[in-house]
Amino acid sequence: MKKLKSSVNLDKIGISASVLCAIHCAFLPILITMLPLLGIGFLLKGWTESLMIILSILIAGVSIGSSYKIHQKCLPLVLLMIGLVLILVAHLFLPENLEHIVLPAGGLTVATAHYFNWSYAGKCSVNHTDTVSVNPSVK
Repeated sequence: MKKLKSSVNLDKIGISASVLCAIHCAFLPILITMLPLLGIGFLLKGWTESLMIILSILIAGVSIGSSYKIHQKCLPLVLLMIGLVLILVAHLFLPENLEHIVLPAGGLTVATAHYFNWSYAGKCSVNHTDTVSVNPSVK
């Protein structure tokens, strides 16, 4: 059960990180001229975006991967893969005018994957680590 609770907490962190990434990608083009005036020009650096993507992938992989073993629902994994593909394709292959549309969509898709994972993990009340065979003849 402890593993399930830590996964639920990772989902909350993952939702937050993914939504922040989507907000960053959606509003950065609008706020780009104001960043130096606000003293937060570091958000323009490529390493900030790369760090957000890496952090999202790590948190999502640990959280959704470990919870899948418990709830056995594929939807979070499918949404996670779609979101990560959107993020990577937008970041690596799309021109800037399309990147700023597709990246937030990918971030929100990853956040949605975390939400469903969190929902499924919260509904799963069986302690799968202490399973005992119902049929005593089966060992």
